[in-house]
Amino acid sequence: MKAILDEMLAALSRGERVVLSSILASSGSVPRGAGAKMAVFEDGRVLGTIGGGAVERLSIQRAQDALKNGGSNELKSYNLHPSEVASTGMICGGAVTVYFQFFAPEQAADIAVLKRWREMLDKDVDLWLLLSLDGDGVNEFHVVTREEIPQDKADYFSAKAVWKNGIYVEPLCHAGSVYIFGGGHVGRALVPVLATVGFRVVMYDNREELAKKEHYPMASEVICGSFSDISGKVALTANDYAVVMTPGHQADYEILSQVLKSSATYIGCIGSRTKVAKTRERLKGDGYTEEDIARVHAPIGLPILAETPEEIAISIAAEMIEHRARLAGQRH
Repeated sequence: MKAILDEMLAALSRGERVVLSSILASSGSVPRGAGAKMAVFEDGRVLGTIGGGAVERLSIQRAQDALKNGGSNELKSYNLHPSEVASTGMICGGAVTVYFQFFAPEQAADIAVLKRWREMLDKDVDLWLLLSLDGDGVNEFHVVTREEIPQDKADYFSAKAVWKNGIYVEPLCHAGSVYIFGGGHVGRALVPVLATVGFRVVMYDNREELAKKEHYPMASEVICGSFSDISGKVALTANDYAVVMTPGHQADYEILSQVLKSSATYIGCIGSRTKVAKTRERLKGDGYTEEDIARVHAPIGLPILAETPEEIAISIAAEMIEHRARLAGQRH
């Protein structure tokens, strides 16, 4: 979403118009659900996707028509039932509700919302999109932090997108960061993967030559500090993730023994099964309970037989995506 917002803001600053197509609700068998977004530009570019296929093709055509004909917002439903094959070309069963939101350079208030939206995606906050509609028109368009939730609409704000009574509320990001301890080959490969799927990533390393933003351009923050004492620079909360992959077993253990004292929602450690077994025994010997030790995902990542740093990064990201999704389901 960051890339879409960046391109939208750049186009608007050049005096161009943009249509943002968003799925507000879906039912049945559909490729993408609420929250899927696609931006269509005057120069013909399309960024993002709302699921591909006929619905996306029709949506692109609708957005392009709006750009050619002066622009207007529209709320439109597409039925994907077999009886609707003639109009959509789809044979799966389901329906999607798509909102086409038109943006022009003179819409200063709406552009300000887009700018804040983009800025807040780099912050460690809970953030939602609030869109209140009157037919096709927009009554309210805001991004809202937890502290800004309007009391009369509090029931709409949760871990899942909600569309009812003309009001759409979508969670955009959750507070919390992924702290990667160790900026070697796997750490460097992991940063862009996690950032691309919506995690706020902080790289932590004790080597000055590695702990530089230029090595991890997609990290929100890069910290140089001691592995033996992270407390002066990092305070993990219940929203945070800790990924341990330092250059050595001793440093891994030092980090693990510290992060296990936190309430971090996810703790993972790279290493062979032999190393993991020895680490578990050492933690047990130092007084950590079986419950404490069970919090550690080790070896980290889903078992996809990954070998290269890039493959290992994918396996780790997949496990963390699964953890995030399960957590969101519990919050809902």
